[in-house]
Amino acid sequence: MEARELQLVVDVANTETVLGVVARDLRVLDHWRVTTLGARTADEYEFLVGGLLARAGYTRTELVRTVIGSVVPSVTPTLKAMLERVGDGPVIEVTAASKLPIRLRVEEPRTVGADRVVNTLAARELFSRDTIVVDLGTATTYDCITADGDFVGGVIAPGISAGLDWLTRRAAKLPEVGLQPPEQVIGTRTEVCMQSGVFYGVVDAIEQMLQRIRSEWQRPDPLVIATGGFATVVAPYTPSVHQIEPFLTLQGLALAGDYLAQAR
Repeated sequence: MEARELQLVVDVANTETVLGVVARDLRVLDHWRVTTLGARTADEYEFLVGGLLARAGYTRTELVRTVIGSVVPSVTPTLKAMLERVGDGPVIEVTAASKLPIRLRVEEPRTVGADRVVNTLAARELFSRDTIVVDLGTATTYDCITADGDFVGGVIAPGISAGLDWLTRRAAKLPEVGLQPPEQVIGTRTEVCMQSGVFYGVVDAIEQMLQRIRSEWQRPDPLVIATGGFATVVAPYTPSVHQIEPFLTLQGLALAGDYLAQAR
């Protein structure tokens, strides 16, 4: 059997860390979500991640490199130490200082998160047009990216789960509910009222923000891409979103790995 050349990519966010195995054609073959915990040791992470890879049938020699992008500096060294043991290839960290074919045209480019860096790279490589990337994760971010790969700024808003958490923390009699579209806007039970308020509040907030961004950016027809953990749930109800690309950040990490490996 022909050996596969795969990349293990790791997107470290404040709430969850998403791992993926990406093929050369950018197909995400497998992906997993684990809780981001600073208290875990490298041994614990190795047991967890190594077990996930082994259960899916991946071998060390198939992983030509590992690429990590992290917005949680406190856990990055531990994760990198673990990743050195999981695959045979090098571990490459993507940051705002990485030499990639994009430009961070903002006031403080070194403060741009790795997720927004690789989203910019993925938008440039995959779409080749002015793009607004809406990343629906721990936070909801909006990235304005030009066709030739300029990140010109954006918006960072509270994440979707924050609304649900706030309701259950602040109101003792309100139950915990998951994020899902209710059958109708006007609820006749408390749980449905909460689902409707949070879900459609998020949808309307995204629509309004996209309208403001388009008005200010003044690009003729930017492509709007939704990505992140909540994209497949929320984006189908958001008319301004043109495409759902749930693995855009993982694909961006894989693209960054290709560029940075060639530069070594």
